[in-house]
Amino acid sequence: MPTSRAFPIRAAIITLLALALSACGINSIPTAEEAAKARWADVQAQYQRRADLIPNLVATVKGAARAEQDTLTAVVEARAKATSIQVSTEDLGDTAKMAQFASAQGALSQSLGRLLATVEAYPDIKFNQNFQDLQVQLEGTENRISTAIIKYNEAVQEYNTRVRTFPDMIGAAIRGAKPMAPYHATSPNADVAPKVDFGS
Repeated sequence: MPTSRAFPIRAAIITLLALALSACGINSIPTAEEAAKARWADVQAQYQRRADLIPNLVATVKGAARAEQDTLTAVVEARAKATSIQVSTEDLGDTAKMAQFASAQGALSQSLGRLLATVEAYPDIKFNQNFQDLQVQLEGTENRISTAIIKYNEAVQEYNTRVRTFPDMIGAAIRGAKPMAPYHATSPNADVAPKVDFGS
């Protein structure tokens, strides 16, 4: 008889324990982690889109601006470096790798900016329809990159909050979950205000 009474009590305790654990991040941590990984894939897809546009942009400019070989070479080299650094979803907690990736992407952005500024001196390129189309696509891609980074950082913030706060931190500890690194765009001297001279 005592055994038959113990079974419902044990079942109730197991049920309560299961409910308590379900509220401790057992399911919410992996869900938040997968959301952050998906957002990172979006960031990478947009950077790849930009990298794919660059050869056409360089080819268009190369034909008309032979004197600008240094600028074109800098863009091609920056693209090669930016596409050589890959950050997998397993590396999202590695702040050094994320910084290296962001630095390479920032260098590519700067090279592209110099290229577009150089083109202003060449009216036949500036008014070339192919160049204009590529420039519009590049601008759209830069906007998509910015949006993807914002969404990734929001997903990382949600994940990191769950990993670090009670009661989800219990589930995170059980799973061995570690915080992820947000994306910080880095470019040389980004913290230094540019000097503006209006010729006065």
